[in-house]
Amino acid sequence: MKRTINNKITSNRGFEHLYRFKPHFINLNGHYMHYLDEGSGLPVLMVHGNPTWSFYFRQLVNDLSPLYRVIVPDHIGCGFSDKPGADEYDYKLETRVQDLDALIKSLNLKEKITLIVHDWGGMIASAWALQNLDKIEKIVITNTSGFFLPKTKRFPLRLWLIKNLTFLAIPAVLGFNIFAGSAVFMAAATKLKKDVKTGLTAPYNSWNNRIATLKFVQDIPLSPKDTSYDLVQYVDKNLYKLKNFPMMILWGQKDFVFDITFLDEWKKRFPDARVHLFKNAGHYLFEDKPFETTNLIKNFLVITDLGVWL
Repeated sequence: MKRTINNKITSNRGFEHLYRFKPHFINLNGHYMHYLDEGSGLPVLMVHGNPTWSFYFRQLVNDLSPLYRVIVPDHIGCGFSDKPGADEYDYKLETRVQDLDALIKSLNLKEKITLIVHDWGGMIASAWALQNLDKIEKIVITNTSGFFLPKTKRFPLRLWLIKNLTFLAIPAVLGFNIFAGSAVFMAAATKLKKDVKTGLTAPYNSWNNRIATLKFVQDIPLSPKDTSYDLVQYVDKNLYKLKNFPMMILWGQKDFVFDITFLDEWKKRFPDARVHLFKNAGHYLFEDKPFETTNLIKNFLVITDLGVWL
């Protein structure tokens, strides 16, 4: 696949053997969102965070699509979706939720949806789920948040610098690609192969095409003055409403951002969730443990109504 975005070619060259999916697009207010729609059956929706894209879920797509209808959007500014400037798209949490809702409605799904979420995808999908409780079947949580920073967690300094010091963040993130570029070395506990690194970073191949990696961080709400604070507060206060759905939590322990304090918060809020901690995995859990996590998710998806693992 090849697309020209912001006068810069984005393609799967160098990792085409890993990412052989048919592209789909939806027009969202003049911006084209790319998404995968593979297989048939009960829908499984995977929602990525920053700075990943649908490529991150490729193993799950391959393994689940023979049994399920697997849908994986690239957020605007990410993957093979359009990457408009900040004067054309606001890159805020509320808009992300609206985008996700528009995609789901366009697909006219009749069955309830299983969510698999990661990083910012957890907050985006949680906000959508709380507004659509009647459409949810099951939830898989991986190294993410649906609440404010846990009381014992300090906001990482490098994220604080990107969020608050624009004069440093713009050249560092947009110019030198330190966010997506450094993630392929820091976010996985194992050394990633060259083609995997290429796949993870390919969409962020120019100053303009890296805008979402910056805006995601700048949109993290730390005080009521931040634009997305009210929506995160709503999710935080209402997250308990997801207790009625089967939930599994898969967690990479070696994650310096979404660390054990986040996992402990999830466990406290959802004591009945099935939890699997991977001690030798990092933030990019599906890169570190692709087969182990796939098997657990497959098993989770076929739990009987009695809650027995098959």
